Amino acid sequence: MDGQKLEYKGEKALKEIEKLTTDADKVQEKILKEILTRNAETEYLSKFMDKGYCYKDHLSLLFKRCVPVITYKHIQPYIQRIANGEDSSLITGHPITEMLCSSGTSAGEPKMMPSIAEDLDRRTFLYNLIMPIMNQYVPDLDEGKAMYFYFVKAEMSTPCGLPARTVLTSFYKSKHFKCRALDPFNDYTSPDQTILCNDSIQSMYCQLLAGLVHRKQVLRLGAVFASAFLRAISFLERNWVKLCNDIRSGQLDPTITDPECRSSMSAIMLLLPDPCLADEIRDICSRPSWKGILRLLWPKAKYIEAVVTGSMSQYIPSLDYYSDGELPLACTMYASSECYFGVNLTPLCDPADVAFTLLPNMGYFEFIPLSENGTLLMDNIDEEEEVPKDKLVDLVHVKLGCYYELVVTTFAGLYRYRIGDVLQVSGFHNKAPQFRFICRRNVVLSIDNDKTNEEDLHKSISVAKKLLEPHNALLVEYTSFADASRVPGHYVLYWEILHLNHNVVVDDKVLQECCIAVEEQLDYIYRRCRAYDKSVGPLEIRVVKPRTFEALMDLFINQGGSINQYKTPRCINSNTAALNLLDSNVKACYFSPRDPMWIP
Repeated sequence: MDGQKLEYKGEKALKEIEKLTTDADKVQEKILKEILTRNAETEYLSKFMDKGYCYKDHLSLLFKRCVPVITYKHIQPYIQRIANGEDSSLITGHPITEMLCSSGTSAGEPKMMPSIAEDLDRRTFLYNLIMPIMNQYVPDLDEGKAMYFYFVKAEMSTPCGLPARTVLTSFYKSKHFKCRALDPFNDYTSPDQTILCNDSIQSMYCQLLAGLVHRKQVLRLGAVFASAFLRAISFLERNWVKLCNDIRSGQLDPTITDPECRSSMSAIMLLLPDPCLADEIRDICSRPSWKGILRLLWPKAKYIEAVVTGSMSQYIPSLDYYSDGELPLACTMYASSECYFGVNLTPLCDPADVAFTLLPNMGYFEFIPLSENGTLLMDNIDEEEEVPKDKLVDLVHVKLGCYYELVVTTFAGLYRYRIGDVLQVSGFHNKAPQFRFICRRNVVLSIDNDKTNEEDLHKSISVAKKLLEPHNALLVEYTSFADASRVPGHYVLYWEILHLNHNVVVDDKVLQECCIAVEEQLDYIYRRCRAYDKSVGPLEIRVVKPRTFEALMDLFINQGGSINQYKTPRCINSNTAALNLLDSNVKACYFSPRDPMWIP
């Protein structure tokens, strides 16, 4: 592809963004009309929309008046029926081709989101916008390579044989990725075969090796999530000697047994030893400090691309450490298993200022207001509460500075579905609003793909604390913290324990059993991250001195809290003073002695 065509391609994408955002209201009306026209006869929609009045001019009005706002538990029975073999027409007018596995529910099972063939076209459309946007801020990205760490997860099947997999696995295994045209703006160091390897350790090893072989051609670094990128750095710390030996000898380590990985890596290394390159990497990696290691290993890199919003923001200091603060962090897009939403039009902005412009052709968007006088009302973020149908606000009618919960309607059969993301309007691009991601509804802890809400945390601790009772000890207070200071990160619980009999000390093994008891009660995704993905470390309980939580209460009151309304925060991820207070009062630490049970 020559430069003129590439320039045209980028210009065309940017013009398409301008057109969509300028006509955001009209595009949204068209999208909703198309969804309802295709799907009005489905069993789900026909329950709510009177067929006698389903004329095209009235579909949107009937939809807003009659179709309820829902969460997963409302649509799950229909999805399960399709997974068991019933027809897709239960919820959509197009065949469902796969189920996308989303976060786990409090019941301990992953959510399955319906997907139709054309959803891949929409995801590809959004991916194709990223480089034209980036190229406005970082020129000449077609003159080198991208070292991105992408991974697939082993997929499962529904009872009727539909693939059940993550949205990224779906994309990487699709023709849209595997059969993509050659494009110097998207020239990855990792061969496709290494990305598509189900063994995450072999995949990581080969992708790092490929990135090191091409170290002087790499212009950008990244992964989907910041946690995954830091995990790659941690893996490199443990394996750089082996990687250097491979480069020195021109032979791939025998522990890499996947045939596709071996074949693709042999093509890169050409079975030729490169002792000079191995020495360069050895000298860098053997330094006593790894501060700035990324700039040393990949000297031409211009930025790191990864999600650093929401719970991922906790990893920003680590990323800055490894780049010595010299590589900007690019957070480029906003997406979920349910729907891809939008892009960041200023991707090199400060992570605290990241805002996503929702593209009106990706789905139909509505919003539940969550603020009053510009203040976020967290009490309104209740998954169980029924939301009045007339309370929702359309995409183009949200107000600057206000907070909302995102609701989406898709071609694949989700109608007025609460995504669970809390957003704040930070501006507009033409008629399309731009949103800052604030948090997930009810999520208090997250390290990787795990998302633990306050209710599930309380339930798990309620089970574990019963192990203290036979030893005349009671758990009187607790809070939590997602510790990302090392990779993999892990959950930390601060427990204040009251000993009813001062002559009896709770044995260390009892506290270790409390750790694993909490983990066994947490959801499917958490247990998978712990036991299979190894992306979350063993849970830790830090036992604090008596009256520590009284001091914590005093701290919050001195910071302006009300003694009448004070509640012990169940998560304190972002309060440095509170964490310092708790850690200064820790008298003992205990970790889970084993992985929690997890069955794929």
